[in-house]
Amino acid sequence: MKVGIIRCMQTEDYCPGTADFKAVREKTGTFSGIGEEIEVIGFINCGGCPGKKAVLRARELVKRGADTLAFASCIKKGTPIGYPCPFAKKMKELIQKDLGEQVSILDYTH
Repeated sequence: MKVGIIRCMQTEDYCPGTADFKAVREKTGTFSGIGEEIEVIGFINCGGCPGKKAVLRARELVKRGADTLAFASCIKKGTPIGYPCPFAKKMKELIQKDLGEQVSILDYTH
């Protein structure tokens, strides 16, 4: 699996992505049960509310080899700021519409 992770721009000052990379490395969270090797292709933010650059950045991750995209847990669960992204569902819909079946999308990382 080659995964690109999209994170919330609002959490960049609070979170360096350590738990996301740990989940990939140790195959926990959404990555548990994956038998194949997991390679992180890229780790990028959504571009700011309302996820205005998420589609362009998702395209770029796929262009660079990602076959799977994961929204970092800051988007779906709101960690570490305690506020889930109100645009998460729409971002996912737009990315799926744009990229179609060529990529799988995971809702969170850890």
